[in-house]
Amino acid sequence: MDDVEFYAEDAGRTDNEYLAKVVEAVIAAGATVVNIPDTTGYCFPAEYGAKIAYLINNVPNIDKAIISTHCHNDLGMATANSLAGVMNGARQIECTINGVGERAGNTALEEVVMAIKSRKEFPVYTDILTKNITKSSHQVSALMRMPVQPNKAIVGRNAFAHSSGIHQDGVLKNRESYEIIDPQDIGINDSTITLTARSGRAALDHHFRRLGIVLNAEELVTAYEKFLNLADRKKEIEDSDLFAISGIEVHNVVQKIKLDYLQVVCGKNSIPMATVGLTIDGEECSATSSGKGPVDAAFSAIHSLVHRKINLEEMLVQSITRGTEDNGIVHIQVENNGQFFYGYSANADIVTAAAEAYVNAIAKII
Repeated sequence: MDDVEFYAEDAGRTDNEYLAKVVEAVIAAGATVVNIPDTTGYCFPAEYGAKIAYLINNVPNIDKAIISTHCHNDLGMATANSLAGVMNGARQIECTINGVGERAGNTALEEVVMAIKSRKEFPVYTDILTKNITKSSHQVSALMRMPVQPNKAIVGRNAFAHSSGIHQDGVLKNRESYEIIDPQDIGINDSTITLTARSGRAALDHHFRRLGIVLNAEELVTAYEKFLNLADRKKEIEDSDLFAISGIEVHNVVQKIKLDYLQVVCGKNSIPMATVGLTIDGEECSATSSGKGPVDAAFSAIHSLVHRKINLEEMLVQSITRGTEDNGIVHIQVENNGQFFYGYSANADIVTAAAEAYVNAIAKII
């Protein structure tokens, strides 16, 4: 038997009594799914939930079809409306990854899925493999060339980042203090403790220990005073800054590998090639490699010289200001033997910034 879905355009603003008559008629005609769209994103959750409940209670043959929600986000209510619909009897949610869609977008798949998973009072469940959510979000963002806003729920890069001192201390002691979702449930390895002027000693100590630096209580107090002075002047606190604050010579710890030079050849109808020169433990070496693009070629050349199993987990490119001469910031996360390491660089040449960030991450492994 065919699965036939009827779509009641602008049902959100349609009179409920009239809508019920239409739904009864289309089910009698063979519809197996009845879609109740809030096409213009007009409804409030209580209003939309009541509309679904009205259909459940006033359409005699409603048991022969599935009610589906299709909500738009014009007033920022898409996720709430969809969940209100489910609570009142809807059993299908039409949604999109990253909430992409007409105008302000549609219900975000990642939001409704994780809301249902996190709140046990929901009378339903999904079979979505939630560990693939972040990967899917990144793929959709790349293919559509639509960046995900940093503060986007669930999949934004700040969704599991903590910068406030009290939040950082709470998360380090018990993740559930400030996180209602385990990052690993959506395919993220761990929360991010971001060092800012608002960070406390617990966060600073966490980052020191991540770098293998263990300070006693008195040393941590002194280091924290230095950290605050630096954080007031510098937005991004890097690992090299932490080594300097702790009194450890950074070149002895981090700079066991250094990017000496990078030359890239690429263009339309040509194979991207990169030649890199590295100094590893004082020994100069170089390699040339091809790739799908200039960054991929540069990474491949670097990787061929390192002789370690390194997996690139994530790369984020940011712009500081507008303009073609702007500096690009590259954040990189790599994996080695189950451990994760972060790299960072900024350069007007984004390929160079990416290569420097990659080397910066590898330096922490070495």
